[in-house]
Amino acid sequence: MPDSLVPKTVSVLAEGYGLARLKADALAGLTVAIVALPLSMAIAIASGVTPDRGLYTAIVGGFLVSLLGGSRVQIGGPAGAFIVLVAATAARHGIDGLLLATAMAGVMLVAAGYLRLGQYIKFIPYPVTVGFTAGIAVIIFASQLRDLFGLTLPGGEPGPIVEKIMALGRSADTSNWAAVLTAALTITIILALRRLRPHWPSMLIAVSAASVVVAVLHVPTETIGTRFGGIPRGLPLPALPPLAFEKAVAVFPDAVSFALLGAIESLLSAVVADGMTGRRHRSSMELIAQGIANLCSALFGGICVTGTIARTATNVRAGGTSPVSGMLHAIFLLLFMLLAAPLASFIPLASLAGVLAIVAWNMIEKPAFVALLRSSYGDAVVLLATFFIVVFRDLTEGIVVGFALGAVLFINRMAKSISVGETKPLEMLQVMSGKEEHPLIADDPDTVIYRISGIFFFGSAATVASVLDRIADQRRNFILDCSEVPFMDSTAANVIEGTLRKAERTGVRFIITGANTQVRRALYQHHVRPPRVLMRASVEAALETIRSEMSA
Repeated sequence: MPDSLVPKTVSVLAEGYGLARLKADALAGLTVAIVALPLSMAIAIASGVTPDRGLYTAIVGGFLVSLLGGSRVQIGGPAGAFIVLVAATAARHGIDGLLLATAMAGVMLVAAGYLRLGQYIKFIPYPVTVGFTAGIAVIIFASQLRDLFGLTLPGGEPGPIVEKIMALGRSADTSNWAAVLTAALTITIILALRRLRPHWPSMLIAVSAASVVVAVLHVPTETIGTRFGGIPRGLPLPALPPLAFEKAVAVFPDAVSFALLGAIESLLSAVVADGMTGRRHRSSMELIAQGIANLCSALFGGICVTGTIARTATNVRAGGTSPVSGMLHAIFLLLFMLLAAPLASFIPLASLAGVLAIVAWNMIEKPAFVALLRSSYGDAVVLLATFFIVVFRDLTEGIVVGFALGAVLFINRMAKSISVGETKPLEMLQVMSGKEEHPLIADDPDTVIYRISGIFFFGSAATVASVLDRIADQRRNFILDCSEVPFMDSTAANVIEGTLRKAERTGVRFIITGANTQVRRALYQHHVRPPRVLMRASVEAALETIRSEMSA
């Protein structure tokens, strides 16, 4: 089995796993579980499903991501990035449709992993990831305004952000002061603890404190118990979502979006973990693990699973050394459901909304956003296009458009980086034997040398062609130096073939020098080969050939 398809758990156990590492991983797993507990329920509620489904996702999906994944410290579970997609899918197709789409996305991710598609995620430009993350943060914050202010809407809450804000604005007079104060208390405790006691589990403490205040003082605000009736004590039995061809066709676009976003989010999280640990993740195995985790999450009634950057970073900072910490984090969450599920009924929804408001604020990479706006016009365009399309249109569209704009700008920059021009023989010729110049060749008006420097591809083909078309018909020898061309595509090779045809019509001898293996292969495929052209290792070798013929 290729090394890229071996779970990191196998590698860790092969290295040797002792009691000291188990203690470190257990402490890290408990720390992550404390962070994941309120987040999993908050994300589920914001996604339009019951809070227990968020816990199912964190327990089942989180365990499998760590057990089978390609990263040592990746933590899987429900993520804020999926809130909009999950909510929209649940609204359109119901819970059964959501579970089916999640399972289908899992199958797609497994296939992507076996096809080694994970390596291509690294080609997504940095401005796209920053704009995408910032856009998701805005959407998450907007989705929490209803619970933050305790608003009562006459109908369902609209999905598109403009309609959402307008609907919330029309219901501003229904604001509940108790919900506002509860959310403010939660946010204040989180911010204060992060400043004064940064190593304490600020989110869990804040939610717990708010729950106690609401329960003791009988504060009139919605809780998990009043809206959802609490959460069950344990996992449900696994069951396949209802399978029907028509339903599968209907949810297929949503499944594709889940798979695409899950792959991007998970591998970005793995890259962040690599930077923190100095390790290297296995992208293909990570996608397979994410796929299996999504499939099994759907079987247990959970929602989409992905690698989570915040919880993964918490795991690393808490001292997690192996996938065992992620598996233990899932076990600790399961123990909470078994032992303390009734306590969840007292959690105020406004408090969970305050948690997600903090999460949304932290998701925005503010220094990176400002730096990209100032760096260059192209990066700013890609960043803002991705951001606004994600916020006002669609997450997948934002990624696709941002990637396309980034690719076009890259092509434009690479096209401008190429240079081509005439070089005088006197500047080039030094015979290898004596390193002496030969004025006979240097002054020969029948020999012309052109040098191409840079990647020669379709983006720069027109620029090079316009220069090569100026070759004087009266020249007898035309040398094209390709020693500084690392890559040549078929469009570029076709340009060279056109120049060769012109040289053949006018009786000019065509010599190509310095071409590497890839460049020669591209040229040969377009019939630019001996005897139509001479191939020489260097300009000096080509000039020596001409000098020898002239001397003879």
